[in-house]
Amino acid sequence: MTLVTEASPPRRPAGRKPGGGRRRRAVDHGAWLLVLPALLPILVLSAGPLLYGILLAFTDAQSGRTEPTQWIGGLNFRDLLHDTLFWESFRIGLVWAVGVTVPQFLLALGLALLLNQDLRLRWLARALAIIPWAMPEVVVGIMWRLVYNPDAGILNETLRDFGLGGGRDWLSGLATALPAVIVVGVWAGMPQTTVALLAGLQNTPRELHEAAAVDGAGAWRRFRTVTWPALRPIALAITALNLIWNFNSFALVYVLTSGGPGGRTRLPMLFAYEEAFRYGQFGYAAAMGCVMVAVISIALAVFLAGRLRGGDDA
Repeated sequence: MTLVTEASPPRRPAGRKPGGGRRRRAVDHGAWLLVLPALLPILVLSAGPLLYGILLAFTDAQSGRTEPTQWIGGLNFRDLLHDTLFWESFRIGLVWAVGVTVPQFLLALGLALLLNQDLRLRWLARALAIIPWAMPEVVVGIMWRLVYNPDAGILNETLRDFGLGGGRDWLSGLATALPAVIVVGVWAGMPQTTVALLAGLQNTPRELHEAAAVDGAGAWRRFRTVTWPALRPIALAITALNLIWNFNSFALVYVLTSGGPGGRTRLPMLFAYEEAFRYGQFGYAAAMGCVMVAVISIALAVFLAGRLRGGDDA
């Protein structure tokens, strides 16, 4: 007897489906099409101007000149190394950034801990706490100029009522201008830090606090062992962002002092603005921007690396 067997079709490798590669490529293309509407504004409004600014820093671009813009290499950066006024403004910017960020975080942490308690009318207190965040920086600057007014400002009037003098021009004094502006920066930026820390506090499980309290831990020990470890990632992120935002401040200080008196509040952004739009040195101002981006990026990387390494060791 002869057995007739039908040849079986060749088997596909396990886990592979027909047309899988084509389907995967179609999915990839579809994903790019979905991301493209959000990616285009970033490329057009952020990456494009950044690259243009970097290229501009290597040219002699000026306003009002009739000759074509020339490529001059690193000449702007060489001149910038010897510009003592710029490096003085850079020092003032660092003092401003740290002087605003540190008290901003400490006060926001205390306020967030307070608003996280079961208080009466807590919703109203939370709403009032974020009012400075909702106000434009120009409005904040105008309001605080009225507060610091040497003749009829509420600060000098209060000092007179308590017999502590008055009539001081806080924003025009060489010794008081920068501290006065720092106070405004802390007041204006504290709400966003408070909101971030308050969100972290509300995500901390209450069971951990209750277990620590049962073990006899006091308020400080509960904060150190339960609250702070949960807040550490948020605190790291918001502190890094605040350092960047505060160092790059412009509108608030411009409205309050315009960089005066005598350059005591001239932040790097104000210096670059004056070089570009008052003196027309676009290439030189672009070089300043490149240096600021590079230095603050390196400082931020070192800061984050140190904080993350400290968190891993803990």
